[in-house]
Amino acid sequence: MSEIDQARLEQFVGQAVGDMAAAISGLLLHIGDRLGLYQAMAGAGPLTPEELAERTGTAPRYIREWLSNQAAGGYVVYRPDDGTFELPAEHAAVVADENSPVFLGGAFEAIASCYSDHDRLVDAVVTGAGVGWDQHDERLFSGVHRLFRPGYAAHLATEWIPALDGVDEKLRSGASVADVGCGLGAATMILAEAYPHSTFVGYDYHQPSTETARKAAAEAGLERRVRFETESATEFPGTGFDLICLFDCLHDMGDPLGAARHIRRALASDGTVLLVEPFAGDGLAENLNPVSRAYYGFSTVICTPASLAQPVGLGLGAQAGEARLTEILTEAGFTRVRRAAETPFNLILEARP
Repeated sequence: MSEIDQARLEQFVGQAVGDMAAAISGLLLHIGDRLGLYQAMAGAGPLTPEELAERTGTAPRYIREWLSNQAAGGYVVYRPDDGTFELPAEHAAVVADENSPVFLGGAFEAIASCYSDHDRLVDAVVTGAGVGWDQHDERLFSGVHRLFRPGYAAHLATEWIPALDGVDEKLRSGASVADVGCGLGAATMILAEAYPHSTFVGYDYHQPSTETARKAAAEAGLERRVRFETESATEFPGTGFDLICLFDCLHDMGDPLGAARHIRRALASDGTVLLVEPFAGDGLAENLNPVSRAYYGFSTVICTPASLAQPVGLGLGAQAGEARLTEILTEAGFTRVRRAAETPFNLILEARP
């Protein structure tokens, strides 16, 4: 047995205790999100636990304990002189404002869903079996939607589409667009609202998601230009699309190469593919940072199991990196692949035949 470095041991214990605090606090963040506690605090100034409880229809004793956790974690500011708590505006952008591009309430909802699935995930790790998207707690679907939608709203029509060669002009004049792996349809409808002369179809193999997306499109008054169909990425119908989009989903597919080949056939000869994936370097050594740590976590319990549950089951993972993604697109028949844009969380590739 190797000799223990006491200083290193103490440092790691401190790190693990910090993660322990973060883990239980993530649950409390999810509770605060579900009960509207952050929203009630946003812009309200200093509040006592009793005042926050009255605003939200909750029990003051629980709220006092919740606020104490939030203060200890630096999420809210505690004022000992009068016993009040305040949510700073900068923090409200992250936990209270669903339209903020840095809103993370959906992420904690998705994580909470995975804790509910832990028995199935433990079995999958032992047996190597997949866990299909439809096998997860339903909070995963809404959580992922709420996680990604603000970023798409902030960047998609204003930065990512304009970064593609000639695509913005096509969409403004009227183009045919497919969103493959559309989920609840957030990106599809953001594009439809930005480009009223174009038509859109979203494909996803998860029927409850496409049904929900269809209802949302109708409520938004977009049903004449937007439709959603339950189809797989390797078999969806239609050809001649001017733009085919994949938002944070290629790595979830069992057969990403097969999907890319099918997309290549469905694309117009002068069409474009917009591929948005989690940002990552090409090797683990480049990804040893907090963002990649989160993405590897999601990949372990959501993305890789989803891929392994489908035919082929490649298990690409959420941190595949630009070189691997480019390799897949090139092998599928795309001759021009380039990085069009990036954010701290997203890598945006443009692919053409």
